[in-house]
Amino acid sequence: MSAAVIRLPDPVPRARDPRAPGGVQDRLARQLRRQVGQAIADFGMIEAGDKVMVCLSGGKDSYTLLDILLQLQKKAPVPFELVAVNLDQKQPGFPEHVLPAYLASIGVPFQIIEQDTYSVVSRVIPEGRTMCSLCSRLRRGALYRHAAEHGFTRIALGHHRDDSVATFFLNLFHHAKLSAMPPKLRSDDGQHIVIRPLAYVSEADISAYAQARAFPIIPCTLCGSQDTLQRRQVEQMLQQWERDQPGRIDQIARALGNIHPSQLADPALFDFMALGRAAAAPLPDPPAWAGTAHDPGDAPGPA
Repeated sequence: MSAAVIRLPDPVPRARDPRAPGGVQDRLARQLRRQVGQAIADFGMIEAGDKVMVCLSGGKDSYTLLDILLQLQKKAPVPFELVAVNLDQKQPGFPEHVLPAYLASIGVPFQIIEQDTYSVVSRVIPEGRTMCSLCSRLRRGALYRHAAEHGFTRIALGHHRDDSVATFFLNLFHHAKLSAMPPKLRSDDGQHIVIRPLAYVSEADISAYAQARAFPIIPCTLCGSQDTLQRRQVEQMLQQWERDQPGRIDQIARALGNIHPSQLADPALFDFMALGRAAAAPLPDPPAWAGTAHDPGDAPGPA
């Protein structure tokens, strides 16, 4: 007599803790470390002995930036210093205890700048108008001064790949120029090197990582409700493109690093005049070719 085989039900799979090794957080951390490390290497963002001021706003981007830089610092090929810096703009209801408590808990050196830019912006900008431009200038000025006073050699900002693509379209649509957010730049006054280590990282990956890490996010109440801004409109356009054709934002971002000046139309970037020009030929006269040159024979003579 054969024994009866009793089939047991399949075990219910356990949900994986995103913070566990091999979970979402671990996978994203490896990916982000690779992308940030590649950007640092591609653009020479950090050198041996640099003192890096990591600008921390309390948003997902800057938290992720600091977190990944701290991970890279442990195994980087060169030694460098990281200091988190937050600008307290004195917004009503701003939870000023959150960032110091978080940074102290993870043992990161930090500095808090206190400057009431909120009152200035609120006083100068009429109600209902966009505050971003003035707020950005005031914030940038405060951070640059602090960097100069404390000997920082690099200023790290949390702008990511999608920010750069959105800026490209804003400049294209509203300023008739091809420019975006460079991964590395020198400030207008020539005193500071600004770096964007998240230049290769998508906003979606940052959002997922910030959620997995459970960063104590602080929302921006100064301008966060201004959802009719030009940037927001461009972001919505890009999000729709990404839904319709996944990977389009990444393709655009790649194009920003694959420029062919001879295929555009800026004579300051490519010497079109030299193409096929005889050595002794004079340079063309634009007014003459456009038909706007003044003919001396038509000028009225003396009375």
